[in-house]
Amino acid sequence: MNANEETTIAPEKIDKVYQSLDQWAESTGYHLNPDRDFARDLVEGLLINRERYGYQACPCRLATGDKEKDEDIICPCDYRDPDVEEWGACYCALYVSEEVLRGERELQPVPERRPPEKRPF
Repeated sequence: MNANEETTIAPEKIDKVYQSLDQWAESTGYHLNPDRDFARDLVEGLLINRERYGYQACPCRLATGDKEKDEDIICPCDYRDPDVEEWGACYCALYVSEEVLRGERELQPVPERRPPEKRPF
């Protein structure tokens, strides 16, 4: 698939992957963003990237299409843990802290941790 082609993911598939990801996240001590529509949009982006590239690159970053080069941004990315710890959410805000989930901490923009030399542009 060409990265410029439009991809449509069935809502049922998005829901299925969302539920699976939510269960997995909770079982490993993480939480998905409590804004379900927002989180579902991110899951759709992950699925679109899976269709395009063959792997679930973070939907909020530019992927190269080379899995080896993008290994650090395959969701959950290498930066999730320090982002959630420091900012209460990962870069794209799919994963959030317990404090954000309970409404005790507001989401704020998360600075990009990915080193410039790893970014495609």
